[in-house]
Amino acid sequence: MLSRVANSVFWMARYMERSTCVIRVVRTHYIASQDDMQDLDWQILLNKYSTNTVEERAIFTTPNAILQHLILDRNNAGSVINNIEKARENARAVQDNITKEVWQCLNDSYHLIRAPHLRQHFVYGDPITTFDILMRECMIYYGTVDTTMARGEGFNFLNIGKFLERAIQSLHVLQMKLATSYEVNDLTETTGWRYVLYSLSGYQLYLKTHRGSIQPPQVTEHALHNPYFPHSVLYCIQQLHRYFQRLKADSVEDSYRQMDFRIGKAANLVRYSNIDTLNKTELSTLLQQIQTELITIANGFNAYYFGLNY
Repeated sequence: MLSRVANSVFWMARYMERSTCVIRVVRTHYIASQDDMQDLDWQILLNKYSTNTVEERAIFTTPNAILQHLILDRNNAGSVINNIEKARENARAVQDNITKEVWQCLNDSYHLIRAPHLRQHFVYGDPITTFDILMRECMIYYGTVDTTMARGEGFNFLNIGKFLERAIQSLHVLQMKLATSYEVNDLTETTGWRYVLYSLSGYQLYLKTHRGSIQPPQVTEHALHNPYFPHSVLYCIQQLHRYFQRLKADSVEDSYRQMDFRIGKAANLVRYSNIDTLNKTELSTLLQQIQTELITIANGFNAYYFGLNY
């Protein structure tokens, strides 16, 4: 597969995964605001998902304005509409390497999020209904990829991009929680951590895994180390490594060895981290270290597989 094709498929998957995660997190934050959750801070979302300057973000003072900025604002490079448009642009560049069903799905998502009635729903209707419509489109995309894409190099690079981005986004959810006033070992604070699980689509699995009340250390353990949770950082890295190993036969030996080392290093950092003894600052440092390793992996693919050096 040509490096430019692999790069486009990789980024198509990353942009769609990023869009899904942002929709889910912002939706959860909005629901929490309707529940009158204490110390709810919209600024945390702006800091994470808006590329505008602090001065430019100052005009967004109401929840509805922030929702529109994070989902539909073209002036925000990190908005969902821009991420979906970038995913579509990458897909259009490699239409011969994806199925027509995947292309049609991305095209439908692009036209849906640009539709005037969607913005009207945010302003005058129920934002939750709009979020659910967008999430349904994202789920259709995942199902279409899974049921129509051939299991070749393109599928491998697509999943590498998906799981790399998902691991980064799961870290972002934990980092945003740690940026609040809550302490990680405060066992009396459960509501905020319940919304963390909602943001990761992990609430039901958590309750099945951990009988009883929600406890912050167990939620953090669930999000980092649970090998059966599709949004845990460890699961994502393991899946990334699984699809990367399928590239071995078509890889330059030195390039494969370099990337295999980087992925293994990130996996070991997560796998052997003991969060039980960490305070809030130490946990934040660990999350940043893991994120740095994941960015190193992304840079490695740019250098060794896509022919890009930044």
